[in-house]
Amino acid sequence: MQKLIFITLYPFSIIYGSILYLRNKLYDWNLFKSTRFDFPIISVGNLSLGGTGKTPHTEYLIRLLKKDFKIATLSRGYKRKTKGFYLANKNTSVTEIGDEPLQYHLKFKDINVAVDEKRVHGVTQIKKKSPHTNLIILDDAYQHRAISPGLNILITEHNNLYVNDTVIPAGRLREWKKGSERSDIIIVSKTKPDLTVPERNKIITKLNPKPYQNIFFSYIKYGEMLPFTLAAKNSTQNNTKDDAALVLTGIAKPIPLLNHLRQKHTKINHIQFSDHHNYDQSDVDQIISAFNKLEGNNKFIISTEKDIMRLSLPEIIKKLQNIPIFYIPIEICFHGNDKMDFDNKIIEYVTKNK
Repeated sequence: MQKLIFITLYPFSIIYGSILYLRNKLYDWNLFKSTRFDFPIISVGNLSLGGTGKTPHTEYLIRLLKKDFKIATLSRGYKRKTKGFYLANKNTSVTEIGDEPLQYHLKFKDINVAVDEKRVHGVTQIKKKSPHTNLIILDDAYQHRAISPGLNILITEHNNLYVNDTVIPAGRLREWKKGSERSDIIIVSKTKPDLTVPERNKIITKLNPKPYQNIFFSYIKYGEMLPFTLAAKNSTQNNTKDDAALVLTGIAKPIPLLNHLRQKHTKINHIQFSDHHNYDQSDVDQIISAFNKLEGNNKFIISTEKDIMRLSLPEIIKKLQNIPIFYIPIEICFHGNDKMDFDNKIIEYVTKNK
């Protein structure tokens, strides 16, 4: 059945992919304008529709660079209700900038976080409002060819390499895999923490990088559960295997999180919403109902940082305060010498171009 669906959809992939290929060539031939700025701009993106780990990799870059450089992040602000350029302030909510930018804004108080559908305009406005900015990180801008970053980072998921995929709708790629050639750095994300050298070499052979491209390998490190609601903050959570946990996700690929939690808890129920899902009152009712049906003396909800951003709206969180809701932060780790080599390459680029 899957093969039949693929055969049916592939002609549409060819049409869509051909349009994107022509668009990219028009940029390559300078028939469409691509703006390059005279200070460091790093783009973090992917070829697929989502779930590769752009957000924690962007956070890794922020942690690496924020002490020595005045950083701003610029995103599109997916699913926000505002338009045009918006610079986050102390009163900003998820509806104004989107979940991922809000996450950067709340976690890193000493950087500027902005959103704008038009990245060139967004960069110009950031420099106008904060002239001392000397580094901008573009979040999810790999296909935004109107701006030409100084360093292009492409992330591909270990279990779904772009070389094994095709363009939507038959696959999950936003453009043909040839688009990977625009990247300076390729990060293979969500690998096993104990990735072996033969496994690593096999992936490098598959990706077949250009001479100017560097490949690095990263994996996810899960943090300890942190409280979100008042009930969670007042909870005496023991975290035993007999706990009854309701996992609440609105992300592209929740399986790694579920596998991690199943190592700690035997009773796991899961409510899955679409990626970047905006929670409403009917969702709250569904969540409360599912929580009440859990069987166990110690019941709680576990979610992701991204979901917490969208659950933090006053009208949503007000109804959930009496339920112990926790979230699990994640960080990116690099394998072996990759950390030192990656850090040095990033710092070298920014230092030379600031």
